[in-house]
Amino acid sequence: MCNLANNETNTNINANLPNRGHRTLEKRRMHPLLKFILIIGLIIILAGALYSGYLYLKFDNMLGDSSSAVTDDDGTSSQEPKVILLLGLDTRDETRSLNTDVIMVAVLNPKSKSVSIMSVPRDLYMKPDGYKARKANAFYSIAQRQNKQPSEQLVKDLFGNFLDIPIDYVTVITFKTFEDIIDELGGVEVDVDMNMCYIDTADGTNIELSKGIQKLNGKNALDFVRYRHSSRKCEVPTAESSDSERNDRQQIVIKAMVDKMTSLTGIMKLGDVFDSVGSNLKTDTPKSQLRSLILTYATMKRENITFIPLQGEWKSPFIQVTDTDFEQAKQQLKAGLTDVPSVDSGTP
Repeated sequence: MCNLANNETNTNINANLPNRGHRTLEKRRMHPLLKFILIIGLIIILAGALYSGYLYLKFDNMLGDSSSAVTDDDGTSSQEPKVILLLGLDTRDETRSLNTDVIMVAVLNPKSKSVSIMSVPRDLYMKPDGYKARKANAFYSIAQRQNKQPSEQLVKDLFGNFLDIPIDYVTVITFKTFEDIIDELGGVEVDVDMNMCYIDTADGTNIELSKGIQKLNGKNALDFVRYRHSSRKCEVPTAESSDSERNDRQQIVIKAMVDKMTSLTGIMKLGDVFDSVGSNLKTDTPKSQLRSLILTYATMKRENITFIPLQGEWKSPFIQVTDTDFEQAKQQLKAGLTDVPSVDSGTP
């Protein structure tokens, strides 16, 4: 009787004890929501890895198409400051011109991750040794017609001697490529500073912009940068614009493009941007240097860009800069070669 009572007692006790094995299995089971989140996370990581590989292939193809350098390495450190001449080339079929209506000299310092950019007015007076006085935008075309040395080296020497700074590389981009890049980015938002109208059926120019903050596509962004004065074909004439104001607009658009490219939306469109640039941008920068510079500045903030004004007075048919102002601008450009970034001039 005693044993029977004990057995019944033990049975009741065991019945009241928690099922440890069952609870352990419950603990090990993953909550459906957590499982869903983890699966989505893995898909995102995998998609990111695939997209990164896709961008790298596009990026590498772009570098190969753009670089015209004979060798892939010029023997200089990728961390040394580089001076690049940037030329925006007007190659419209209507004009068959080789004038560079956008001229910039950029000092890239990888150590300080800074960029100093001087915008050279297209009508600036230049008289290099051995050449007649001409506007700055004519010398790329002159270099192309010379047979004495490679045109890239000649145009680097002409502007390098003029600005008293050795130029390492030259990069040429057509206006059409500029338009395509902005279109691939989905446009850029800028504050158009004035009403603009210029119509010329002879060369296909049709600039019609209204003052105010707005998103510009590639064509309108180029119009914004290029606008100089109104024309008789405009129903309502608009005010003239100086080369200095044009240079300011170049800087505004560049900053807007930097902001767009470093945004999530811009990153998702980089593949198409690389395709647009590939065969239409030409540079004598070796592929390895080009890769290093682009990767270094891929996450650059607009605060690290210093714009250097080069303003002068219009004395037909040239813009002329005083010796004092010219020397000051040159020294500010050279300051970008040091490891300490120069202070932004405050230009928009």
